[in-house]
Amino acid sequence: GAVFFVQPKRELGSTKHKIMAGETLDDRISELPDSLLLQILSLLPTEEAFTTCILSKRWQYVWTSLDSFFFSPKRYWERTKGFRSFVDYVLSHSTASKFDKFELHCSSLYTHKSQISRWLTFAVKKNVQHVVIYSHPPYIMPQTFFTCSSLITLHIANGSLVSDIVIAWKSLKTIKLEGMAVVDAEINNLLSGCPALETIVFNSVGGFRRLEINSLNVKTLILEGYCVNNSGHTFEICAPYLQHLELSRDFQDFCCSLVDVSSVVNAKITFDIMCIKDFGDDYLDSDEEDEDSCSDYHENFKTLLQDYLQKLRHATELTFGTLFTQVLCILQFKEVPIPELECKYLALELHLEKFSLYGAAGLLQASRLVETLNITIENQPFDDSRCCFERKYLVKGDSIGLQRYISSFVFSNLKNVKIVIFSGVCMKEHLKKLFKLSNFLLKNTVVLEKFIIVSNRQRCEICGIKCMSRFLSPLAKKLGSSTDSVIIFQQHVYVSSVAKSDQDSDDDEEDSYGEDHEDSDDEEES
Repeated sequence: GAVFFVQPKRELGSTKHKIMAGETLDDRISELPDSLLLQILSLLPTEEAFTTCILSKRWQYVWTSLDSFFFSPKRYWERTKGFRSFVDYVLSHSTASKFDKFELHCSSLYTHKSQISRWLTFAVKKNVQHVVIYSHPPYIMPQTFFTCSSLITLHIANGSLVSDIVIAWKSLKTIKLEGMAVVDAEINNLLSGCPALETIVFNSVGGFRRLEINSLNVKTLILEGYCVNNSGHTFEICAPYLQHLELSRDFQDFCCSLVDVSSVVNAKITFDIMCIKDFGDDYLDSDEEDEDSCSDYHENFKTLLQDYLQKLRHATELTFGTLFTQVLCILQFKEVPIPELECKYLALELHLEKFSLYGAAGLLQASRLVETLNITIENQPFDDSRCCFERKYLVKGDSIGLQRYISSFVFSNLKNVKIVIFSGVCMKEHLKKLFKLSNFLLKNTVVLEKFIIVSNRQRCEICGIKCMSRFLSPLAKKLGSSTDSVIIFQQHVYVSSVAKSDQDSDDDEEDSYGEDHEDSDDEEES
């Protein structure tokens, strides 16, 4: 097969720009039309945009036409009075007929709620379309804001919703709640007042027990973690018309049950959980009674993920994380059947350290229609706090080969494979595992067109050498000799200041070092 090596793409950390004699950057910018100047100023914190008024008469009143505002008291430290006076001054001198965006960080203004309400009411009168509010402790917004008909996107962090308040966000399409506790009644009230809502994002939001979304317009639900509360350890999602579902980050020990997601075509399940027990490093000394005490929890969770595969089997695009493949590893040891998946695009986000190739292979075996496979690999030290129940399977699965599937399993539709290796993964230690995975894919494909291996950093952060190119280049050559498909090895390198002489010496070492380890993979596969 053809093997291509793409030269590292160097992104310089700093560049120098020369300005011709007699020419100033200020002069060139000042010649721009007001519309473009306002677009530039809208990208700055409002305080910085305001200071441009001292540049020249040309700039004196440009800021008054701004329609996007970002107010944060960080630069004022504890001088909240100065910050409040500044916001009042800017809004009172605004000549914009309507506001595009209004972002307010008011965590230090909890004793000035009436003033905050006045600012939000002013934004509502200006038909604001996009609002971001950071507040702590939770701040209840004024009633006028809850009936803002011009609002399109809303992001509330550490805020508060009230179940008995009237919500009439008729134009709202996207809402993001962050670091909040909301109960079922508040969510139901929110959904009933947002008839045009399309996207819901919850970041570290908890308190609810059931997300029931029956709107035909809501197509996307993203849950980024689930915060601790006293509502119990389970919650449900019932969204029959949802098309995109994402469950990510830390769910702690909460179990999310999918009641109805029958219309989902794109799902990303990469969340992580914790065992209900918190063992220390001395896990090997745990007795059988300790192990059994959390076995029911793990058994229930395995059953839950089985149900995920069943409920998401008709999705065309699927992304799974390390936890999912590890649980599949355990299911296969117990000879539990995995439902056939209909996805054409499959992405796996894996930790190379102790991740189970056996579980990943089982998931691939259930995805016979897949055409595109993307695998991202990051280095994650094996969690010593895992209990015995988890460890005894993961350690066993990590050592099992994949060749047992070759005689009975074929990827009949797989055309494109891409493996992306992020910084922090040491190829010196993990080349054999990567070769196992790559060789398994190549030997079980029929119509494969392209196989890409991407390294996001040239010099390893662990061993201090260029182990990526030293090991991956020979790997690509070796894989290319066993297939007719095109194999591409790419490197993307960030360079701040590197001496060329140092690079040349490293490259010479790289050539000899890679050859010494090229034959070590055959022993692993035999």
